[in-house]
Amino acid sequence: MRSNANLNKRDMSSVRVRYIVNDVDVAIDFYEKLLGFEVLMHPAPGFAALQYGALRLLLNVPGAGGAGQAMPDGTNPEPGGWNRIQVEVEDLAAKVKQLKEQGANFRNEIVSGNGGKQILLEDPSGNPVELFEPHER
Repeated sequence: MRSNANLNKRDMSSVRVRYIVNDVDVAIDFYEKLLGFEVLMHPAPGFAALQYGALRLLLNVPGAGGAGQAMPDGTNPEPGGWNRIQVEVEDLAAKVKQLKEQGANFRNEIVSGNGGKQILLEDPSGNPVELFEPHER
C-alpha cells in the first residue's frame, strides 16, 4: 500500500482534466493558438493530450477510447457543461480584446469577485474555460 505522502507527491505534479469535444483537431487549434497550450500527443483522430504548465488537458470525441464510451444507461458523453479549467492571465481586458478579435466566443462579460476578475471563454465544442486575473497580491 502506498503512503499518502508518496501518492500526493506523485499525483500532484500535474493536474489532469478531460474534456469531451466535437472535433479534436479543431480543439487542438483553439487551445494551441489562442491559449498557448502545447500538444503532448495526438495518437488518433479521437484523442489528444495537451499541456499548459502543470495542467494536462485530455481531449476525447464521443465514442473514442474508454472515456468516450456510453454509460451503461446509454447516455453518451458530450461537450459543454459548467465545470471548467481556469487559466490565469495578467491583463484580462487585453486578453479578452485579443481573443474577440480572433473570433473567440464568450458566455458572459468580465465579472469581478473577491479574488479577482473572470470571464468564461468557450472552446469550439462549447466547453468553458475560465480566464482569471487575480487581484494584485
